[in-house]
Amino acid sequence: MFQVIVFFIPGELIQVAGGYIYGPFIGSILSVIGITTGSIIAYVVSKIFGNPLVNKMLSKKKLKFFRKILNLGSINFVVFLLYLIPGIPKDILAYICGISKISLKDFIIYSTLGRLPGIFISSYFGSKVYSEDKFILIFIFIFMVLLFVIGVFRGEKIVLKFIKNKFHN
Repeated sequence: MFQVIVFFIPGELIQVAGGYIYGPFIGSILSVIGITTGSIIAYVVSKIFGNPLVNKMLSKKKLKFFRKILNLGSINFVVFLLYLIPGIPKDILAYICGISKISLKDFIIYSTLGRLPGIFISSYFGSKVYSEDKFILIFIFIFMVLLFVIGVFRGEKIVLKFIKNKFHN
């Protein structure tokens, strides 16, 4: 929960640790509870303090980009997609959603659904560290690094292209 609110601790490390300590199922559940709680707090804080708070957290260029993207098509679908793609800054996104048009209920549903695959994969990876299954560890690691790199360097463009194609055809 704290990791989401402060957003300087990589969430994946916490999720991997949860899988290592508690196994993939319980580790995933605990991560979802903590991440969702932290996201709700970030959303509500942003809702209360509004634009002045978010403007201090994010560059004007990034904030303008996320506002533009959130206004393309269905905001629920866009939030889901942004939370699904690795490499997009999800924790700061909770603050941005707090000043957007998405309701708290929809934010909780769609951000959580978007995060589930990444949380489960990270927890599963952590559980495999415990079992020392090197083949699975290397495969998951390479797969996640590739997804992360694509998300960091192309994530925003992928989201824009996908939304434009889905809602402007």
